[in-house]
Amino acid sequence: MSLPSRHALVPFVSVENMMRLVLHIGPERMMVELAQTIEDDFRRWPEFDKTPRVASHSDIGVIELMPTSDGRHYGFKYVNGHPANTRQGLQTVTAFGLLADVATGYPILLSEMTVLTALRTAATSAMAAKWLAPRDARVMAIIGNGAQAEFQALAIKALCNIDEVRLFDIDTAATRKCVANLAGRGLRVVACATAEDAILGAQIITTCTADKQYATILTDNMVGGGVHINAVGGDCPGKTELHRDILIRAGIFVEYPPQTRVEGEIQQLDPDHPVTELWQVIAGEAPGRTDAAQVTLFDSVGFAIEDFSALRYLHQALPGTDFYQELDMIADPDDPRDLFGMLCRAEASAKVA
Repeated sequence: MSLPSRHALVPFVSVENMMRLVLHIGPERMMVELAQTIEDDFRRWPEFDKTPRVASHSDIGVIELMPTSDGRHYGFKYVNGHPANTRQGLQTVTAFGLLADVATGYPILLSEMTVLTALRTAATSAMAAKWLAPRDARVMAIIGNGAQAEFQALAIKALCNIDEVRLFDIDTAATRKCVANLAGRGLRVVACATAEDAILGAQIITTCTADKQYATILTDNMVGGGVHINAVGGDCPGKTELHRDILIRAGIFVEYPPQTRVEGEIQQLDPDHPVTELWQVIAGEAPGRTDAAQVTLFDSVGFAIEDFSALRYLHQALPGTDFYQELDMIADPDDPRDLFGMLCRAEASAKVA
């Protein structure tokens, strides 16, 4: 079964329909399925066009385009990052995305991606933890309890079987929100007074703070051996969360080095500091965790292939459902060489009416 094939109509997934779809599938199941789709695409990484995101930075935020293609489909995401937005009651991150058919250039899907990005970011973190975290990990800590926190907790619960999440945020209201949202979802949830308390006993540590600044959320003496860190918040130039000394002693895994060296935690390191691309681990071309005492770090900045995977998953999930609308956004004259004639016929029809 496929979506409508009329060239003039493009399936569009609104925020409302995205939420309906997520609730229909179930958040955890959807993130598991997204992680599998992302993993499948990471296995065929060499097939994709790859470029760092195109970013327009300002003093208060960033607007970015994230494009890629596998030769059959082309996808891009528009996304912003404005940490001060929350003071105005606005989202820090908003996004939408498009998937197109390479053979014709015609769009085949337009979708909101604010909710979808939260799902795919958490799915990617959980996928990385599945490959890199200690096998017996049962406790995770989340430092930064904003919009991404619940997704991270539930994705890693679903893929890595954690049963306890420990939370800390300098904004105690954010932690209270996260505790309430995770209630009854199969996790023991512990609100902590400090970051040090939160990481106590955790084998998986996720940092996902929003402030656009060089920050030290984790100092070197806070991080013992045998843990995995998902560093999610450091995702643009001038924004980091980890002390440099943690990076020096960690095994570092990244998405796309030319982008991560500019935007990720490793912007603190020399440009030739060795890192491993996560796709190589998944494809069996490089080792992941090498011993139980190792500190592994997934320096996650978000890459276009993950958004492509999310759009591809969404496109496959829609047929047979009513979780989309059809948009008339592509001019489709009877004679493709007579675009002006389409205007003339519309003019004539308007006069008759």
